[in-house]
Amino acid sequence: MANSHTAHDAHDDHHGAPQGFMQRWVLTTNHKDIGTLYLVFAGIMFFLGGAMAMVIRAELFQPGLQFVDPQFFNSMTTMHALVMIFGGMMPAWVGLANWMIPLQIGAADMALPRMNNFSFWLMPFAFILLLSTFFTGGGAPAGGWTLYPPLVLQGGDSFPMAMFAVHMMGASSIMGAINVIVTLMNMRAPGMTLLRMPLFCWTWLITAYLLILVMPVLAGAVTMLITDHFFGTSFFSAAGGGDPVMYQHIFWFFGHPEVYILILPAFGVVSEILPTFSRKPLFGYESMVYATASIGFLSFIVWAHHMFTVGMPLAGQLFFMLTTMLIAVPTGVKVFNWSATMWKGSLTFEPPMLFAISFLFLFTIGGFSGLMLAIAPADFQYHDTYFVVAHFHYVLVPGSLFAIIGGVYYWLPKWSGHMYNMTLAKWHFWLSAIFVNVLFFPQHFLGLAGMPRRIPDYATQFADWNAVSSIGAFGFGLAQLIFPYLIWSCVRGGEKATAHVWEGSHGLEWEVPSPAPYHSWSEAPAIELIERGAAH
Repeated sequence: MANSHTAHDAHDDHHGAPQGFMQRWVLTTNHKDIGTLYLVFAGIMFFLGGAMAMVIRAELFQPGLQFVDPQFFNSMTTMHALVMIFGGMMPAWVGLANWMIPLQIGAADMALPRMNNFSFWLMPFAFILLLSTFFTGGGAPAGGWTLYPPLVLQGGDSFPMAMFAVHMMGASSIMGAINVIVTLMNMRAPGMTLLRMPLFCWTWLITAYLLILVMPVLAGAVTMLITDHFFGTSFFSAAGGGDPVMYQHIFWFFGHPEVYILILPAFGVVSEILPTFSRKPLFGYESMVYATASIGFLSFIVWAHHMFTVGMPLAGQLFFMLTTMLIAVPTGVKVFNWSATMWKGSLTFEPPMLFAISFLFLFTIGGFSGLMLAIAPADFQYHDTYFVVAHFHYVLVPGSLFAIIGGVYYWLPKWSGHMYNMTLAKWHFWLSAIFVNVLFFPQHFLGLAGMPRRIPDYATQFADWNAVSSIGAFGFGLAQLIFPYLIWSCVRGGEKATAHVWEGSHGLEWEVPSPAPYHSWSEAPAIELIERGAAH
């Protein structure tokens, strides 16, 4: 895809990494270092959020109150969600974007490197503030991850701290998104037209626009909560003429595009991995771009399908039901294109491919249960039961999380210059794929049988499937310990990786040596004007 003289033979490598911890990691403006910081931070948050999930599943292993009181249990469900979404998933995607976007488009760095550093360093402080709420009077927030009033307004000293932490996370996300857009619009190498960008870049471009549009909406909602709590306003208080349902509308206008902020970059990663290990170009590249853009647009007009039970008018229910079903069409286009990419390909099953294929199967299960929830009269039965928990965890864990793991396994040799232990990585995959289904599939049955969400105790008829689900949770959690060990041992050493790590790999990032030099593309590579089919 690049001329041979751009393959870094004469790379200007005398500008090496700065010496000293402070210069290298605290003050860095290098996109690779900042990407690494984001990924390490996200990894720590994943394990922290996972520990909270273990507390939840330990409590639910049997009926009755075993380990924690109901208040702490509710704090666990709330904090698990906030830590996983804002501390795990989103920073992981920003980390992958920082590492890969400049490499994939032939840019020397991100467009706004100092803002890049600032956007990262907001995150640790936001989460120190959020996690310190455990030590305040009244404990951590316990209003669900949606922070619905009036429940969230009854929190103690943790309330303003959590709200300020959410503001800081939002500011970080907006800065990261601006950086991605400016980089992709202004710093592509000559000949890298928009419709020649790798799909990971395309999905991130659309994700960045979603972030800029919806994070201020969340900021507005939590600001209104703060003024209701401290300044006597009545935005969401019925006693003062406000309406708690208005908060739900504002929150879900943020919350539904947020779902796609978490999954669109996963679509991009899977669209990079499947062609490589199928030894075929991606089927229907342009239709994938248009489908991604359609999903981004439609995500703004389906928010109230989270609210079918609040008493909205019939016309509203019909509108949100039909638009929600419509969003399944571009998603179906993607699933078809991924399947067609593998059809009659020369497939091999390295760890990135295993995670990508399981993403395809299990994300589709999450999509189907989402279609069930889209049907308003049926949703009256499913709403606020464990069926909903099963649905969104199928989308986020074997969806977004498996794509993050697959992406790390795909690009890790390029980052570190070493190959990792393939056998151990396959063990990681099989244990994860088996236990994730043992963990979440029984929750569909629990929900259909009527078990509500966010309860620390339950009737005995739900005991069997809860026990199975908890066993799956502990199996899945233990399996993830393989992942940091593999990364650590790979970074420390191992078999040397070539520049084209994978047979069938495509794209500019494979034209630089492994490990990628500290400063890559100091001169923009000249992209050969070849057919896009060959480029992809």
